[in-house]
Amino acid sequence: MQLCWKLALMMLVLVCVTAQQHNYRRPTRVGVSCCKEVSGGRIPASIKLMGYKHQNALSPCVDAVIFYTEKEKLCSDPKAPWIKNRLNGLKKIVD
Repeated sequence: MQLCWKLALMMLVLVCVTAQQHNYRRPTRVGVSCCKEVSGGRIPASIKLMGYKHQNALSPCVDAVIFYTEKEKLCSDPKAPWIKNRLNGLKKIVD
C-alpha cells in the first residue's frame, strides 16, 4: 500500500513538471554578433585602436581578440606573435 502512495506521488510530481514545461516560452532569437573567423595579419600601426576584448570560442564564434577602432571591429588570431605588443596600453573592454 505504501508503495502505491509513493508511486502516485511520483506520478503527480511528473505531471506537474511536464505541465509547467508546456507553458514555457522560449526567448526570441537574438542575432549573434561575434567573430566567426580571424585574421593572422598584422594590424598596421597607422590604424588607431581604442580598446580590445578577448572572445572565447563558443560556436559559431571562434577564439579571437577583437580590436576596436573608431569605426569598426577587427577580429585577430590571439596566437599571432604581434598581438601581445598591440595589447600594451589598450583599455580592455567589458560588455
